[in-house]
Amino acid sequence: MIDRWIRGLGRLSVVAVLVFGGRETIAAPPNVVFIMADDLGWADVAFHGGNAPTPNLDRLAAEGLELAQHYVAPVCSPTRAALMTGRFWSRMGVTTPTNERALPWETTTVATALRSVGYGTCLIGKWHLGSLPDEGPNRFGFDHAYGSLAGGVSPWNHRYKKGPFTHTWHRNGELVEETGHVTPLLTDEAIGWLESRGDAPFFLYVPYTAVHLPLKEPQEWLDRVPDSIEGEVAQHYAASVMHLDHSVGRILAALDRLGLRDNTLVVFTSDNGGSTAENNDLKYPDDNCPNGRLVGNNDPLRGEKGSLYEGGTRVPTLVSWPGHVKPGRVDAPVQIADWMPTLCGLAGFRPTDDLRWDGTDISGLLTEHRPPAERPLYAVGPGGRSRSLRLGDWKLVVTRTPADRPDQHELFHIAEDASEATDLSAAEPERVERLLEVLHQVAARDGDAAVTR
Repeated sequence: MIDRWIRGLGRLSVVAVLVFGGRETIAAPPNVVFIMADDLGWADVAFHGGNAPTPNLDRLAAEGLELAQHYVAPVCSPTRAALMTGRFWSRMGVTTPTNERALPWETTTVATALRSVGYGTCLIGKWHLGSLPDEGPNRFGFDHAYGSLAGGVSPWNHRYKKGPFTHTWHRNGELVEETGHVTPLLTDEAIGWLESRGDAPFFLYVPYTAVHLPLKEPQEWLDRVPDSIEGEVAQHYAASVMHLDHSVGRILAALDRLGLRDNTLVVFTSDNGGSTAENNDLKYPDDNCPNGRLVGNNDPLRGEKGSLYEGGTRVPTLVSWPGHVKPGRVDAPVQIADWMPTLCGLAGFRPTDDLRWDGTDISGLLTEHRPPAERPLYAVGPGGRSRSLRLGDWKLVVTRTPADRPDQHELFHIAEDASEATDLSAAEPERVERLLEVLHQVAARDGDAAVTR
């Protein structure tokens, strides 16, 4: 009945059908604000025990829905590729951060899909799926784009790593020079776009560069860091987390002020787990950033950015849509590739038969806490050196070893061992074989959407 009703509507008048307690309710297609932090660890936020206050995110967690097992790639470009396409990043051959174009020109992205049903589309922040100006967000469905075409940038001069993509700060594909700290520049642009948009529904994607290195926060934020946090880099890290939290609050306040909050789906997540890489300007044009290791905190999860263990791929994720998304916390495993089919479904976009997704529509989880059907969550680590498969409560991690030795297999029961402290592969050899068979079946399609150069 629902499908017949949707098919009978014009493309620009599609509305979302949501189900609450067995009855259907009709709502206008929601606006979407999708906020992505960069390298934010599981326990970097106060609602997971972090040492820096995050009152805006805490309130979002208290009033909205926490997806407590939301998985992403272990590094940045792969996560962004999966969000844009609804597919595992390895389908595009993207397993590491890349300045090469990651998506074929003809790719139907979440932005092109939503724009085709009347949405205004905007990306404010870090793209990192093609760092040349003519490979940026505007070529892949975004009406307006601003920020870094490449990866994380020095916070004050907005430069990427030394090399051909150092100059990367742009507005709609035109490289620009601006003054100011990167975090408020992005927030101001996002709010300005919200204030200037028309009456059409919108998709605003805000991938911040915080808390990616190199870090150098304004003094006003350093002054707010709790006295208990010691060490220059640790203080800048905490200030960056707090600054990010404040920026999320500013965007939410703008939605309230503009009367948009009640029909806006807000998602907050991170592109991968926290990092302990070296914070300095050695690879970046000099911004006089403090030297030392970052203090990304993924406790109690094992691993960090770059790892397929939970600390590298399970990230803080919050969802809010007042009156529609059911508050609380759910533990059903979901993944970054689920967002494209979910957002497209809510917007009324009808995929063609040739549009393939690895993700699934999780709107029932958002509105009713109804988990999606069990399916494999597959991940490929940097350079293809490791792969993992989550199926139900079980997770298999396969690490490539030298050619004269068999691959290493690790098996974890995540429901009882989220810290991945106990490898059960030796005790469960038949389960390992079954999961390996599924992994190989899923992996067989890797590369089927890779860019040919």
